[in-house]
Amino acid sequence: MTDEPIHSDLDAAALQSWIDGALGRSERIERIAKFTGGQSNPTYRIETAAGAMVLRRKPFGSLLPSAHAVEREYRLIDALHGTPVPVAAPLALCEDPDVIGSPFYLMKMVAGRTFWNGALPDCAPTERRAIYDAAIDALAALHAVDPQAVGLGDFGAPGNYFVRQVGRWTKQYRAAQTDDIPEIERLIEWLPETLPQQDRTSIIHGDYRIDNLIYAPDGPQILAIIDWELSTLGDPLADFAYLAMNWAMPHGERGAQLGGLDLPALGIPTLEEATERYCAATGRDSVPDLNWFFAYNLFRLVGIIQGIKKRTLDGNASSANAEAATSRIVPLARQAWAFAQKAQI
Repeated sequence: MTDEPIHSDLDAAALQSWIDGALGRSERIERIAKFTGGQSNPTYRIETAAGAMVLRRKPFGSLLPSAHAVEREYRLIDALHGTPVPVAAPLALCEDPDVIGSPFYLMKMVAGRTFWNGALPDCAPTERRAIYDAAIDALAALHAVDPQAVGLGDFGAPGNYFVRQVGRWTKQYRAAQTDDIPEIERLIEWLPETLPQQDRTSIIHGDYRIDNLIYAPDGPQILAIIDWELSTLGDPLADFAYLAMNWAMPHGERGAQLGGLDLPALGIPTLEEATERYCAATGRDSVPDLNWFFAYNLFRLVGIIQGIKKRTLDGNASSANAEAATSRIVPLARQAWAFAQKAQI
């Protein structure tokens, strides 16, 4: 992730006044830079005389129902801070949209490495395995947290997670729909008819992959899990299957996907090895057939990108790359339906 010069879409004077009051001390803002590359909640690096902070806000313009809830993000990292789950230290939440135009929150800046290419081309083979092992262990640590014990017992609705999520993303897709995609229509009919049973409930991240982790500058330790926008209470297999999907999707020049690579030669665990490590850490004997989960995850991803497309058409997308992202909708829909056809249900 890189940053751009100071942005005029934040009122620096209003932000400065709010920070002084919220933190109870004056930390003079020296520079504001917007992180590029994201399609969701706009995120900024706030340089102050006392060090760097990160600000996350809701996007500009009209939003889909329940989307971009930065208040939930803040509540979650505030609850997880101090547990074995690595998160950035929360600083303050602003729910008043009049300060900078929307609710936002501040957290401490975490300096470290972010890996944008799942093949880890700049790392040695011995380090690659340690990096992936750390990702699996951090996910297991998240799923081991007792939601009640950290004040998150009401962070998600009761009942089957996938019942809720399939319904939610169907509604989100319909609210942003711009085209008729046959594969999506088939998935909207098929997913509710083939829902898996749920035997555990955990705090789940919702978008867990290697490029949402900040690693230590000189080691495989994870300093922070970031981008908690989709977090809730639900089936922990949703997170594991989302991570596992990277082994099933073809590798490209950029992205976390690993499909088609010689993983043993690279020093990266195979999906079987990753599954064994996750099961050992969470006390599972095995995981079910993942193709249903892969189909669901891609369906959800289509819903997210369709929302980006709608905001692009409305002139409210938060990234200059939004139009390129929306070109992935039909290919992803076709991949999702292909996984659905392979699912053993």
